[in-house]
Amino acid sequence: MKKTSLILSAIALVFATSCKNDTKKEEQKTETEMTSEPEEAKEEKEITLTKLTGSPEFADASLKLKSPTETNQAKKDITFDFEVKNYELGVQTQPEQPNMLAASAKGQHIHFILDNEPYSAHYEPKFSKTLDQGDHVMIAFLSRSYHEAVKNENSFVVKKFSVGEPTEEQMMEVDFEAPHMFYSRPKGTYKGEDTKKVMLDFFLVNTDIAADGNKVRATINGQEFMLDDWVPYVMEGLPMGENTVKIELLDADGNLIEGPFNQTTRTFMLEE
Repeated sequence: MKKTSLILSAIALVFATSCKNDTKKEEQKTETEMTSEPEEAKEEKEITLTKLTGSPEFADASLKLKSPTETNQAKKDITFDFEVKNYELGVQTQPEQPNMLAASAKGQHIHFILDNEPYSAHYEPKFSKTLDQGDHVMIAFLSRSYHEAVKNENSFVVKKFSVGEPTEEQMMEVDFEAPHMFYSRPKGTYKGEDTKKVMLDFFLVNTDIAADGNKVRATINGQEFMLDDWVPYVMEGLPMGENTVKIELLDADGNLIEGPFNQTTRTFMLEE
């Protein structure tokens, strides 16, 4: 009788242990199912880059700097006065069809870029700027209301200024016969509908890009694109939050072309 009791106790112990293990497995399975996301949710949307078309060309538009004429400026406060021809500031650009890009409610303007920093937009041809002591390189070009640069041989001005008495560290040597690339867009924060299509645009000086020549490498959130046509591009599939874009001017062999502005990295934000 005692032997039978021992056998029954052993069977009960095995059964209890088995049930406990099964319960633990079920709990682990349930926890895994609750914390795991579908594979589709884990996949990031692919970023696409397409050429923007349908913009009016403004082939005869021109921009000239009337003042200052002197490259050496004693004062830090400088008034810039431009002459604009065959282009109207302050009106909305009319593309062939709506392009869904972020646009300025104030209309067409001038992009003013100092030392390849983010541009300031100006809707009148005359405005003032405060420059730090030292050497500075300015580029200004005509811009459509949705911030696409007008790209022709007369639509821009590039010039070097010296303010005050620059120290050796504040001096800048720039070869204005060499190829240069200036970053323009994207910039700042995009919200709502403006997040669906974001324009990438840059300005080239003393060079063009082609399939068999110089190129621009654009790296967007780590994804690389090789550009061989100097046109604006539309980015789609960008995630909400901070995004990063890097542009580099390369020679035909894929090497970075030396220059103070030929490699630029910027961040911009997308918000619901």
